Amino acid sequence: MKAPKKDVTHKLKIARGQIDAALKMIDEDRYCADISNVLSAAQALIKGANQDILQAHIRCCVKEGLQTEESNSKIEEALQLLEKMNQ
Repeated sequence: MKAPKKDVTHKLKIARGQIDAALKMIDEDRYCADISNVLSAAQALIKGANQDILQAHIRCCVKEGLQTEESNSKIEEALQLLEKMNQ
């Protein structure tokens, strides 16, 4: 992985903590809107981590692939990843 591991790991650990907090809130029958806010924050962190990984992939792996015979497959791979991210 070419993305900054420390940044990606940090975002994912915070997201994991938020998911754990949401589960606890559900067990405690907390207010639905509060649970939803915590889950939205976790989603934003996961999306940010994914963006970091995809940006690094395009800057490194796809860039390197463009200089080889694999250029078309690397471009298609990147496009598929971006499409999945926007679903």
